[in-house]
Amino acid sequence: MTAPIPRDIPDLPAIPPPPALKPSPVPAAAVVPPVRRPAAAAFHLLVALTAAAGVTLELLLGDPSRVLSHFVIQSNMLLALVMALSARRAWTAGRPPPGAVLGATLLYVVIAALVHHLLLADEASSLSHAVLHTVTPIAAVLDWLLLTPPGRLHLRQAGTWLLYPLAYLAFCLTRGELLLPGTPDRYFYPFLDVGQDGFRRVLGNALLLGLSFCALAVLLVALDHARPNPIRHREKTGFRLQPPVG
Repeated sequence: MTAPIPRDIPDLPAIPPPPALKPSPVPAAAVVPPVRRPAAAAFHLLVALTAAAGVTLELLLGDPSRVLSHFVIQSNMLLALVMALSARRAWTAGRPPPGAVLGATLLYVVIAALVHHLLLADEASSLSHAVLHTVTPIAAVLDWLLLTPPGRLHLRQAGTWLLYPLAYLAFCLTRGELLLPGTPDRYFYPFLDVGQDGFRRVLGNALLLGLSFCALAVLLVALDHARPNPIRHREKTGFRLQPPVG
């Protein structure tokens, strides 16, 4: 015999809902196989060698201790290192250098080029000057526009980028004050010559330059987010959907 079915079924305990799972973003490298880019690696390496050649030529023609103190030399040395690293990463299908590093490098070489062509155009130019002030900045801009994905620069990085020009300004003014009046190349740039123009005018020039550099950094970030993506690879996942059987 079977037990009678009770008229009232007792209340069953409520089943708790399953815990919410946090989203786990999967990096692109987990589903997209790395791609070697030999053409990009060759261009990166060419830019690095050009910058290194220009710096080496300047060192051979001048006093190394004084040459290494120039902004254009330091920015091109940084460009050579970053482009050499980018060439290695592109050749081995590795991740490119951080966008903050690439943005800072681009900003510095563009600053050196603009200051030279807009404020120092009357100075005598040599082959190494043409390489460092014209060739490498143009090559760096082309590398950024044609061989790097967009959207990697951010406004929060611009303040950090401007710390180096600010420190360089302090170095130039301090160096000029420590050297004796009449010392050749006491101030690297005529618009920073305190002995000729005085501190008030030099600080005004520095303020205008600082605002211009800040606007240039913001412009680079805006262009980086507005430009199209020059690199378009067909995404490949690690699996492939098959048609249903039957």
